[in-house]
Amino acid sequence: MIAPLLAVYLREMLLMKHRLKRQILSMSVSPFLYMTAFGYALGRAVSVGERGYLEFLVPGLIAMASMTQAFSIAAEINSARFYIHAIEEFQAAPVSPLSFVLGETLAGLTRAFMAMAVVALLGLAFGVRLHYGPWLAVAAFLNAFAFSSLAVALAMVLKTHADQALLSNFIITPMAFLGGTFFPLDALPVWAQKILAFLPLSHASKAIRADAFGEPASPAPFLILAVCAALFFLLAIATVKRARD
Repeated sequence: MIAPLLAVYLREMLLMKHRLKRQILSMSVSPFLYMTAFGYALGRAVSVGERGYLEFLVPGLIAMASMTQAFSIAAEINSARFYIHAIEEFQAAPVSPLSFVLGETLAGLTRAFMAMAVVALLGLAFGVRLHYGPWLAVAAFLNAFAFSSLAVALAMVLKTHADQALLSNFIITPMAFLGGTFFPLDALPVWAQKILAFLPLSHASKAIRADAFGEPASPAPFLILAVCAALFFLLAIATVKRARD
């Protein structure tokens, strides 16, 4: 299983290597704008609890980056399906659905951790000093694994490459703004908090922010993220098997 998995993963890494500078620049634009506009310009007069808004914002941007960049592997899969037909080559080769999903998921994880490093460095440039401990890495890993698996699952059922934009508009964009990235969820009405509790990013933001602030980790967000990651991973395997059949 290792060799087929590496073949899938290394293909994605070779593609990323050719576009590395552009991708890092792309990963930097949105966090830089958010930190400048929301955190620095508007946020200087705003505080969240005992912390400044920029300090509150950066961990949320790290959580959001782990989601968006992990999910962006769907675009690569769609390009391989509809334009160069690389997926058909993997299906004809002795690559099991498990190996394919793991390879693509690991590629999504790699992109996610690169993007999180970019956000953390930008935060340092803006003067934000946070605690980057192991629980932050665990929460980010589970969140990125969940959304990378979801990206594989949904990419295999799309009918056209143009449908990729629909995934971002209906899944990623609402979650990015409502998942605790830009404002504390406990400021919302109770009914809204209950609805947003179904979003994996809400729990990722909570866990990442707690570790970044040096607060004790609650097991609940990690458990929920682990369940989401497992379910999305199984769904991805099922959709790849169905596409292969």
